[in-house]
Amino acid sequence: MLSAHNLSKHVTSPEGRLTILDDVSFDVSLGETIAVVGVSGAGKSTLLGLLAGLDVPSSGRVVLQNHDLSQMDEDGRAAVRADHVGFVFQSFHLIPALTALENVMLPLELAGHARPAETAAAALEKVGLGPRKGHYPRQLSGGEKQRVAIARAFVINPEVLFADEPTGNLDARTGENIIELLFQLNRETGATLVLVTHDLDLARRCNRILYMEAGKLEREETGTPSRVEPLPDNRVMTS
Repeated sequence: MLSAHNLSKHVTSPEGRLTILDDVSFDVSLGETIAVVGVSGAGKSTLLGLLAGLDVPSSGRVVLQNHDLSQMDEDGRAAVRADHVGFVFQSFHLIPALTALENVMLPLELAGHARPAETAAAALEKVGLGPRKGHYPRQLSGGEKQRVAIARAFVINPEVLFADEPTGNLDARTGENIIELLFQLNRETGATLVLVTHDLDLARRCNRILYMEAGKLEREETGTPSRVEPLPDNRVMTS
């Protein structure tokens, strides 16, 4: 359902041309969980941006659900993202002027959903934040903000979810709760998960690990995904 074909990305700097990604190729199957790991500067986030159609490669192709993103303009890529893709970022990317409910409603409203408020409220209940739906991001803890972001990502039932260091701004205990939630919802929906992380223990919970180094895909490794049991009454600890 997702393929990278000979992806390269170059940028120009005062020192000359820099290669951020160098001839990266791999395929991702429907429902698979993939971790992309490597040190800072290895090209992980650049790769994620290309796979999601947030940026275009200098050469090569990205094909998402039979859509060649590399041949589409920004409007076309945005339409594909709206139909197929969810995002969870390290810095949450919530809109400060909107409540938790309104943040989750946003992708539904953009898609012309018939009952955005009702559907968004159900998504917040699922991540344990029903009582906080009227709160603004400034009134939420880091873990609660990430739960809102996860609810927003899953509310459109995406076929693929991209997560870029989703626990990077959280303490260890809160981060573990967020990861449990992320994997639980991923299993329940059958979505494909592409996860960028520095955490090898987390990466090994995925089906496959892609190791990046200096813009190249150095090697792949099979993970050991464990079963994530549903939490009681679809509730989770709020942190």
